[in-house]
Amino acid sequence: MVLHRPHLTCAGIAFALYLHHLVSAIEVPLDLPQPPTITKQSVKDYIVDPRDNIFIECEAKGNPVPTFSWTRNGKFFNVAKDPKVSMRRRSGTLVIDFHSGGRPEDYEGEYQCFARNDYGTALSSKIHLQVSKSPLWPKEKVDVIEVDEGAPLSLQCNPPPGLPSPVIFWMSSSMEPIHQDKRVSQGQNGDLYFSNVMLQDAQTDYSCNARFHFTHTIQQKNPYTLKVKTKKPHNETSLRNHTDMYSARGVTETTPSFMYPYGTSSSQMVLRGVDLLLECIASGVPAPDIMWYKKGGELPAGKTKLENFNKALRISNVSEEDSGEYFCLASNKMGSIRHTISVRVKAAPYWLDEPQNLILAPGEDGRLVCRANGNPKPTIQWLVNGEPIEASPPNPSREVAGDTIVFRDTQIGSSAVYQCNASNEHGYLLANAFVSVLDVPPRILAPRNQLIKVIQYNRTRLDCPFFGSPIPTLRWFKNGQGNTLDGGNYKAHENGSLEMNMARKEDQGIYTCVATNILGKAEAQVRLEVKDPTRIVRGPEDQVVKRGSMPRLHCRVKHDPTLKLTVTWLKDDAPLYIGNRMKKEDDGLTIYGVAEKDQGDYTCVASTELDKDSAKAYLTVLERPDRPRDLELTDLAERSVRLTWIPGDDNNSPITDYIVQFEEDRFQPGTWHNHSRYPGSVNSAVLSLSPYVNYQFRVIAVNDVGSSLPSVPSERYQTNGARPEINPTGVQGAGTQKNNMEITWTPLNATQAYGPNLRYIVRWRRRDARGSWYNETVKTPRHVVWNTPIYVPYEIKVQAENDFGRAPEPDTVIGYSGEDLPSSPRYLRIRQPNLESINLEWDHPEHPNGVLTGYNLRYQAFNGSKTGRTLVENFSPNQTRFTLQRTDPISRYRFFLRARTQVGDGETIVEESPALLNEAYTKNHVDIATQGWFIGLMCAIALLVLILLIVCFIKRSRGGKYPVRDNKDEHLNPEDKNVEDGSFDYSDEDNKPLPNSQTSLDGTIKQQESDDSLVDYGEGGEGQFNEDGSFIGQYTVKKDKEETEGNESSEATSPVNAIYSLA
Repeated sequence: MVLHRPHLTCAGIAFALYLHHLVSAIEVPLDLPQPPTITKQSVKDYIVDPRDNIFIECEAKGNPVPTFSWTRNGKFFNVAKDPKVSMRRRSGTLVIDFHSGGRPEDYEGEYQCFARNDYGTALSSKIHLQVSKSPLWPKEKVDVIEVDEGAPLSLQCNPPPGLPSPVIFWMSSSMEPIHQDKRVSQGQNGDLYFSNVMLQDAQTDYSCNARFHFTHTIQQKNPYTLKVKTKKPHNETSLRNHTDMYSARGVTETTPSFMYPYGTSSSQMVLRGVDLLLECIASGVPAPDIMWYKKGGELPAGKTKLENFNKALRISNVSEEDSGEYFCLASNKMGSIRHTISVRVKAAPYWLDEPQNLILAPGEDGRLVCRANGNPKPTIQWLVNGEPIEASPPNPSREVAGDTIVFRDTQIGSSAVYQCNASNEHGYLLANAFVSVLDVPPRILAPRNQLIKVIQYNRTRLDCPFFGSPIPTLRWFKNGQGNTLDGGNYKAHENGSLEMNMARKEDQGIYTCVATNILGKAEAQVRLEVKDPTRIVRGPEDQVVKRGSMPRLHCRVKHDPTLKLTVTWLKDDAPLYIGNRMKKEDDGLTIYGVAEKDQGDYTCVASTELDKDSAKAYLTVLERPDRPRDLELTDLAERSVRLTWIPGDDNNSPITDYIVQFEEDRFQPGTWHNHSRYPGSVNSAVLSLSPYVNYQFRVIAVNDVGSSLPSVPSERYQTNGARPEINPTGVQGAGTQKNNMEITWTPLNATQAYGPNLRYIVRWRRRDARGSWYNETVKTPRHVVWNTPIYVPYEIKVQAENDFGRAPEPDTVIGYSGEDLPSSPRYLRIRQPNLESINLEWDHPEHPNGVLTGYNLRYQAFNGSKTGRTLVENFSPNQTRFTLQRTDPISRYRFFLRARTQVGDGETIVEESPALLNEAYTKNHVDIATQGWFIGLMCAIALLVLILLIVCFIKRSRGGKYPVRDNKDEHLNPEDKNVEDGSFDYSDEDNKPLPNSQTSLDGTIKQQESDDSLVDYGEGGEGQFNEDGSFIGQYTVKKDKEETEGNESSEATSPVNAIYSLA
């Protein structure tokens, strides 16, 4: 942030201008009699447009109102006699009207205006009227100019003399500007200079053009055509690669020589106050450099400027101190040469003391002073009312003494207008000053009760313009106090103003000015208010932002609350247009979506009617870099090429990387691929190339903001072919159906093909040393093998081949044919370690038919005919255990388990959890063993069983035989010894199973019961258990499907079974 100090006030801005007013003559009120005063006139050298009417201005004031007359070329100009000429009402301005015809050139000449009234005559300067001219270029035949390469050349313009002089510039006949540099440039005389001619200069023609100011027309000279004779033919490529372009062309290098001005010295005269332009143009090979010096000192500081590639030195507002000897030094590697220019400064007359109006009271003395200087020294001539003072009537109260006229004891009636003419060979000055003799009491010319506001600690002034004759004495007072204000912080000026060096709060108040002369006095009051300054307490700060961001520029202001504050913004010192992307707030400015065009200086200007403050900051916008340009391929080789480029503008963010991309027109035309990346400090790189690619390159620049647009592509470069050096990658084999295998791979790209007609040799066989290889040649990156077994491994090879040969032997990859649904898991075991959980364990399918992707388990609780909702669990392919947390200890569960491959779910294995009869069951029922009726019933049954046992014992002790067929419809074993006689011996049946029983795994009898029998679930009998206590037999062995059904005899009727059932 840059705060502009010291604090700037409106009074301060005008103060410098006011200093001149403080010493200027006192104005005579227009209501008092006074001689004429010229207030406006045309310039001395007046050039007019011939297409417009002519206005020659002359305005004057006086009392009585002046009348006007004119002279032309020193003779009276009778306006009334020329119908084209008129004079404005109450003015001396001439109007020459050409609407009805006429030639403006007929009115060229020297005009002078005279303004007269009863008290004298005032004169204007002599006005030289000229009509602008735009003459045509003379017709001429321009021959072809032949010149040796390396020789100097100047093409002359010689424009027609115009008024004013035309602006000269060179272009081709097709209106293309001629490029200029230190070798080729235009001189101040309009000629075009070549320090040395190059062959490329013949590629265009050269035409001088003159643009005329008033008519806004451009005239073109017939173009020059160059024919450059060269000693050694060459081409642009060889020149670019050559370190010395002149020796490459066979051009002899030469020391400098001046083309303008000629010789070793020259002189130049310039008038004081104008700009001095010194010029040196030199030839030579290489083109020389120009340096400027002044003998005996430094170049004038603060007013010199180098132009036209240092060939011209401009010194502005020349003064006598700038006289002296200047020299230019032209040098190249072959040597140097100098030219000395002697500068003489002359001067048209300029004022030292310009005569001022003189107001005298009757009997007073006074003087008019006219002092001027110049080189040569000007002569002074006095006139009175437009006539030489020598020819005017004698005046005893007036005495002329060179540049001064002295008046003594003037009387009313002595008023007149005096003219002072200071002239030398370079020009003249004319000033009017009147002498007015008046007898007037004091009067205050300013409005009454003025209010002056000023910023604290600033310099200010209180104005009290007055008039009187004799000239009154003026004094200032504050708040009615009797002390005169003059000295210290106050300074009273002769024109009535009171100046304060520093306005403080205590200086506020009412000030009174009193003007007094012998005829009376007059007074006026001025009220002064001192205000607080306007200050920017927080201004904008320099920022570096990225394009698209939202920077905020602060501008918080403190100011006097009684003054209206206005805050404005400037960009690059011009008013800022606040568009849709900008938001101006009380304390700052926000830019939304900042763009590159927003970069620049931002100035916050806080102003009131009295003062202003400003603060400046620079906003730098980081943008993506411009695209690289002028790509060039060199060092062309079989497998490499050098790429060179010219970096674009980094747009305030340094370039960090360059990305080189390529495109080829065979495999993927129009698609660009990244080739390589390089640091931002380089602009040339050697690129590795592949065979059989028609390359085209482009470059992208990268900075912290982003990437540039791609450069314009380079020219193409074609490499020769070769056999492939690598094979496809990503080879794999997988079935898409259960009877196939699809072989796929990543194909070679354009830079890997290395030759035409790229193809792939695909080989495969079952993973068996005895298997034979099959092969197929394809061009697409896919081949399907059909009629394969389900999910078997294959060995696969894919080899690249083009018309130049085959790639090296490829590696072998293992693939698999298609998958199918898996078989069911080998087993599903269920164990109930407690009443709260059920443990499941299973084994993988015997035939997975692919890669297992997981297991799906569905299960539901049931209790008799009631079933719960089906729940689903999914497991990873490696998981073979699951623990189910029971929701109640009574219900049983039915489980459905199946394995899964990517084809789908396989066969299902179904198992149910066993029923439980334990404490968990009895706790939920009434304990009947303690009931009286149950105890009585048990006693009765025990008695009955005892009776039956006795009866059976008696029968057994008898040993009788019973015909079996009479009692049972049972098929007996033919090998049984008792079959022949149709009888069955009970004594042989002790260890045999009952007809409706089956043998367990350990040879014991297993009763035939319902699914809810205790034996089935491991609560009775002698079932086998694993080491962890889980029951095996029940869960792995199904009931014998061959056991006999429908036997009328049942174990439920045997006393033993009855006892078991009640136990």
